[in-house]
Amino acid sequence: MIKCNQKFKETEIGAIPEEWDAFDIQSVADVIGGGTPSTSNENNFNGAIPWITPRDLSSYQDRFISRGERCISEEGLNSSNAKLLPVNTVLLTTRAPVGYLAIAKNEVSTNQGFHSLIPNSKTDSFFLFYLLKNNVQKLIDHASGSTFQELNGKTLKSLEFAFPKIDEQKRIAEILSSLDDKIELNRKINANLEKIASSLFKKLFVDIGDELPEGWRIGTFGEATENFDSKRVPMSSREREKKHGAYPYYGATSIMDYVDDYIFDGTYVLLGEDGSVARENGSPFVQYVSGKIWVNNHAHVLQGKNGFSTEHVKVFLDQLDIMPFVTGAVQPKLNQANMNSIPMAVPDQKTLGKFNEVLEVIFGMILDNEKRNRNMEQIRDSLLPRLMSGKIRVR
Repeated sequence: MIKCNQKFKETEIGAIPEEWDAFDIQSVADVIGGGTPSTSNENNFNGAIPWITPRDLSSYQDRFISRGERCISEEGLNSSNAKLLPVNTVLLTTRAPVGYLAIAKNEVSTNQGFHSLIPNSKTDSFFLFYLLKNNVQKLIDHASGSTFQELNGKTLKSLEFAFPKIDEQKRIAEILSSLDDKIELNRKINANLEKIASSLFKKLFVDIGDELPEGWRIGTFGEATENFDSKRVPMSSREREKKHGAYPYYGATSIMDYVDDYIFDGTYVLLGEDGSVARENGSPFVQYVSGKIWVNNHAHVLQGKNGFSTEHVKVFLDQLDIMPFVTGAVQPKLNQANMNSIPMAVPDQKTLGKFNEVLEVIFGMILDNEKRNRNMEQIRDSLLPRLMSGKIRVR
């Protein structure tokens, strides 16, 4: 049962429910730092121990994480400050940047960009995750440093928050988790739908052999896409702070913020232009977006044309090795000329039309799931501060 709470008491951290307590972090969890093995010793890496860095969480959306881009070996673990962390440890980045969060799905280790929290009997892992999620700005406010912000372990341990009794913590976490469970399930469904679309594309357009079907030819990516880069407007972080709102602000790889205005309204493919252009396997950073959005100048903004749907452009890019078209050793860049020159199969109009019809169904389902997720995220984000402050109680 959920009901509004009427009885509060004053504490050093403000008014909290009468039955709750104010604890500092070191009272409810062991705070464990991380480390990086020497990169000069190749035996330290490519082992079986998942090793998480802040970069692994930069565009990560789920609560649970099982591994990052790299793993370390037992030798690497033992020769560094990295520690083996148990299941359900709350992973918190405390430098470059402060405030990324995840929960360990299995035993993991981290680099020095983290202070990880292993809860004791006073707190529930999932409650602690949501508590910190609700207080990211407080964590940032207590960070220091001129080159980059860092929340040191001593300061983190001393930060105080309001905690209900463990049973109520679990009930609060259960409500929030039930929403995140559905959100993450929809993301998995969408990932599978995209795999289906990619498999169909590969069967129709990649596995056709050296000889093109009758009526087909090799064209260019520029023939199939309309470019809207001229409409992009970058926005500084200070401007974004002033414009915090409902519309996603996209960079080369992910949503960077939410702002109160938009410059695009429709369905687009965003393709990384500079800096973050390609993943480690050479595939490009591709985002399929729909609705009212703002995009900075680090991503090409594209739609399909000449019979090619925007969804066709998306699945084409998903299977592409972009590196032959990227320039710049220090700062990788995919300029418009190189992007437009990418070879692309141009099928007959009948084949193109039928494939577009299939993609329309698949991506329609994807967009429906994304809409459901946005609604559930709004509910979750509305409940989160009320549950964590005790203004709404769970009995």
